[in-house]
Formats: sequence, structure tokens, C-alpha cells
Amino acid sequence: MSAAMTETLRQYAELTRTAMAEAIAGGEPADYLYDLVRDYTARKGKGLRPGLLLAAADACGAATRTALPAAAALELLHTAFLIHDDVEDHSRLRRGRPTLHELHGVALAVNAGDALANLAVRPLTSTAFPRYRSREVLAELRLAIRQTTEGQALELGWRRHAVVDLTPSDYLELVGRKTCWYTTMAPLRIGAQLGRWRPEPAALDRLGFLAGCAFQIRDDLLDLAPGGQTGKTPRSDVVEGKRTLVLIHLLSVADPAERAWVVDYLNREPDDRSPADQDQLLTLMSAAGSLAYAERFAAVLATAAQESLGTAFADVPPSPALDFLRELIDYLVSRTD
Repeated sequence: MSAAMTETLRQYAELTRTAMAEAIAGGEPADYLYDLVRDYTARKGKGLRPGLLLAAADACGAATRTALPAAAALELLHTAFLIHDDVEDHSRLRRGRPTLHELHGVALAVNAGDALANLAVRPLTSTAFPRYRSREVLAELRLAIRQTTEGQALELGWRRHAVVDLTPSDYLELVGRKTCWYTTMAPLRIGAQLGRWRPEPAALDRLGFLAGCAFQIRDDLLDLAPGGQTGKTPRSDVVEGKRTLVLIHLLSVADPAERAWVVDYLNREPDDRSPADQDQLLTLMSAAGSLAYAERFAAVLATAAQESLGTAFADVPPSPALDFLRELIDYLVSRTD
């Protein structure tokens, strides 16, 4: 990530955080609800989703101040998802601090997530946001919520019922819903809607899908790297038994004895998956070439995403925002942090 891109992304993220803070200011009871909501929204992430939305809007001819309420709404929704995801995945860390349910208990955390999902639409009532765009953006947010929760249901269901006969296509279907819609597709679609130049819709969706899938595979691989990802519980996917592309590949190529051991591991409760067993699973993944397979798979998706960007924005005039968007897509599909 270049210094110029880092600075632009920081600026987009800071503008979005300010708009989010305005949307959730005040409210009672503070101790049991609104302080919890503000805790998660104040934790600084990379700002990838608002960055995509604001850059796409800028590239398509919309002013940043016009698109900012939509970026804040999407990021508030994303934060609500994080609160619920952390409960569902029994996560202990989020952005370097204890998760909300670790600090305040599951009941208060879930309620804060519910409240935040409702508050997410508040920025769209801002006088800075065109009223005639509100319906379109709300429709996109509802679609993102539907796709994301359906994808999450698939993942939780596979884990609950110990589903192991899965293919890469199953993984892409899951990630297409669970990750792509609110991480890449919705930001690009909403940003494009706000401008006067319109990218080619099918190519834009293809770009969002390919970039989102590559992003998720990279995220899966980073989770398995030594030390894990900054601010997150190390090896959380292994502990939780998530059906990542790496795990699906291992299940498809392992010999019968090794596959039986993996299936037994997945049938246990997370607390019964010891560190030694986690190490054993990682060893099997490496020996089977599953990590290398996922790396290659992500690289193919990344190349296709980069090609789709050129097609999607072929009729959009060159601009610094489009250059930033291209670099941000490159980072998403090949990141190492």
C-alpha cells in the first residue's frame, strides 16, 4: 500500500468515523447501551468498506460530502455485524481489545448490536444526503443484510451439523453472501449509484464478487499465519472449525485415516480442540498443500478482479479517485496484513 493510498484511506476513514459518531451521539441508557455502541464504533479499523464506497462515488462524479452519509450507514451496519459475529464465533478480541460480550456479557452485547443495526439508517436522514437517493441506498443495505445473514446461517449450520462434504463452489457461494455483499459489492454499488457516471452493472457486480472472495481467502490465510492477524484472536478459524477453502481442500485430498481425524476434530466442541490438536490440523493443511492451493486460488480471483475493474469503469473518466480505487482493489485481493 503506497503512502498516498494510506493517507487517502485514512482520510476517508476519519470522515466516516466522524459521521458515525454524530449519528450515535447521546441516548439513554448510556451505561447499558449507548456507551457499548460507541465503544465498537470508536475502535479504528482500516476503513476498507467506506473507502471503497467513497472512492467509487468520487470516481463516478459524486461529492464526498454527498456520499459520506451512505458510507457511515454501511460502516455502522458492518459494526453491528461484528458485534453479533463475535458472539456467534465466541471471539475474545476485536481490534486489539476484548470483544463486547467479553466486557459486558452476551445479553447486553446482542442488544447493542440490535440497536446499532437500527441506528445504521440514521445518517441517510441527514440534510446532506439527497432524499431521492435514500430509497435506493436503503434497498442496497437491506439486500446486503439479507445476503449476509443468509451466508452466516450457512456457515453456522455447516458447523452445527458437522458438514464436511463441501467443494470450492460451496465455499464461493458462502463467501459470496457472507463477505462479498457488505464488504465489496454493496460499497461499489452504492457509490456508483450516487454519481452521474454509471459503471457497467454486471461487470461491477463481478468485480465486487471476485474481489470479495479473494479478500476472504487472504483473510483465511492470514488467520493461519504465525501470530494471526493484528487485533484478532490467533487461529480463530481453526478453533471454531470454520469451513475455509483451506479446510475444504484438506478434506478432499487427505488419506482416509487423516480425514477421519479431521472429521473427529470438527465434531468436537471448540473448547475440546486443544492447542496440540490445532497444531496437528495446521501441519496436515501444510503437508497436503492446502495452504498453497488457497494461495493459488486467491491469485486467480485477484487477477480476474483486476481485469473486471477495467471493464466496469471503462466509461468512467480517469481521475485520482479511480486510481485510488484501483490501488485499493489491488490491496484487498493481495494483502499481507
